[in-house]
Amino acid sequence: MSWNDPDREDTTIYKVVVNDEEQYSIWPEYKENPLGWKDAGKVGAKAECLAYIKEVWTDMRPLSLRKKMEEMAKNPPPPDPDPNRPREKSLVDSLCEGDHPVAVALRPEKTVKLFKEAIDRNYVHIKFTSTRGGTELGVRLDQDVCDLSQANFENSTGTVHIEGRLTLDYVKVKCIADIDLKTLEGKGHLEKAKANTGD
Repeated sequence: MSWNDPDREDTTIYKVVVNDEEQYSIWPEYKENPLGWKDAGKVGAKAECLAYIKEVWTDMRPLSLRKKMEEMAKNPPPPDPDPNRPREKSLVDSLCEGDHPVAVALRPEKTVKLFKEAIDRNYVHIKFTSTRGGTELGVRLDQDVCDLSQANFENSTGTVHIEGRLTLDYVKVKCIADIDLKTLEGKGHLEKAKANTGD
């Protein structure tokens, strides 16, 4: 029988060791304990040590987890005082309700000329100024429904009605805004795109 025969009887004397999390293991008795492990007080053949562990280690959860769970059982988080209270609205839902103040967002400067160039490129930036920090949206214009007939770009007077598409927070929406050319500000809102249509 060779020395490495797996069927050879294991004559090593083991000890049961335990760590700070109260997890148990066995370790050859003649070896120094691994870092973080201490003697649990049982020494013997492998089968004896494993039987001892089975008897004493009845809760497999680490000590820190058991403490945390006991603490939560003693002090459960307070229940929601009003479970029927509506959750805070998403940005999309908020901007779909009513009209909001908007402004044309232009760089490097805010001019009617730059606004007209953006319209000609079919892409404008509209900023909803009443949201926290302001929400600037890049809008791809739908020329068929935009109305520039009331606008006098030469004299910076009149209003522009723009509509266009974008995606905000993974939701396809349409931005609709009326802009006063004198101030490059106005009112606007979003509409969620209807499913299964070109909208």
